Amino acid sequence: MLKPHGSDTLNPLFVADDAKRAALLEEAAGLKSIVVSSAAAANAVMMGSGYFNPLTGYMNLADSIAVAEKMETTGGLFFPVPIVNVVEDASGIEAGMRIALLDPNVDGNPVLAIQTVAAVETATADQMALMTDKVFATDDMDHPGVKAFNSVGATFISGDIEVLNYSYFDVDFPGTFRTAMQIREMIEKNGWKKVVAFQTRNPMHRAHEELVRMAMDREEADGAVIHMLLGKLKPGDIPADVRDAAIRKMVELYFPPNSCEITGYGFDMLYAGPREAVLHAVFRQNMGATHLIVGRDHAGVGDYYGPFDAQTIFHEDVPEGALELKIFEADHTAYSTKLGKVIMMREAPEGHTKEDFVLLSGTKVRAMLAAGEALPGEFARPEVAKILMDYYQSQEG
Repeated sequence: MLKPHGSDTLNPLFVADDAKRAALLEEAAGLKSIVVSSAAAANAVMMGSGYFNPLTGYMNLADSIAVAEKMETTGGLFFPVPIVNVVEDASGIEAGMRIALLDPNVDGNPVLAIQTVAAVETATADQMALMTDKVFATDDMDHPGVKAFNSVGATFISGDIEVLNYSYFDVDFPGTFRTAMQIREMIEKNGWKKVVAFQTRNPMHRAHEELVRMAMDREEADGAVIHMLLGKLKPGDIPADVRDAAIRKMVELYFPPNSCEITGYGFDMLYAGPREAVLHAVFRQNMGATHLIVGRDHAGVGDYYGPFDAQTIFHEDVPEGALELKIFEADHTAYSTKLGKVIMMREAPEGHTKEDFVLLSGTKVRAMLAAGEALPGEFARPEVAKILMDYYQSQEG
């Protein structure tokens, strides 16, 4: 199995020892506390889960700027995006203190982690603008990631953390949420050597299903891990529980037994396109995958990124040897009525036109499902479409 990124062994920051965790919770009751942003909470969960190995806590301002500019900390660690705890008001917090980080996404704001503060630094407007531009390649506040990054303040609280729970993820998604360590153990147990990871924040239709198969065949993989985002999405995205049910049904009916595992991780989508694709590669290596499928407009939103920017970044900006995991570069996949199967559009034989593919926009799919109209069998498996239709019709009511 591939080594984790940046270290020989995986070092998740969740405090697994029950007695130690109980003692830390007791300590937290007497500490100064702050309710962190949803993004900072998601970062804590990812560090707790081992996905952001080898980080030991939140980055300071210098590291955040260095990572934004050149995907490397001041100490030389390759990392594609700043992992930060940014707040509006850090009054009363100073270096050397231990503070309790409270969860904004759970009722009652329970303690999520304890942070040993290394520094409290306020970024200038120019520094915030620089990081925004480098990570998101735009400063448009209509971009959901840009808006999220620039609406929580500009004061960076850096320092190591001890994570005390996984927020709502393991409670709300007990059958799906898995840590990087748990996925490594699962891969080991399955006896898989080559493992393809598939990132999704949407239900999977025929094109996605076939793409996973193509990647497994071409890379001669032993298995695939469908790894879905369970955190905050943008308005209009399908809730994780509905997506989970639809994907499970597809795997149950259309994949051979023991060839595909369905798991999820707790994070807030950045919609950072190319940079987020590299982050996906880092944490898929940490969970033990050997390959990550990177498709058209991977982790993008709107028209902010070119269709294959998330692939070219690996050739142009990721240093040789920075990652051991390999990228499986995919084009848009669709059902060809001429060939009677799903293919990558760039591999279509000469003479194929757009009209020879079954293509439906997300808007059209949502409208059809909400109206109770069956999706074409070439586009979606009927059992999957039924789950989605039930959801959309419940929303209409």
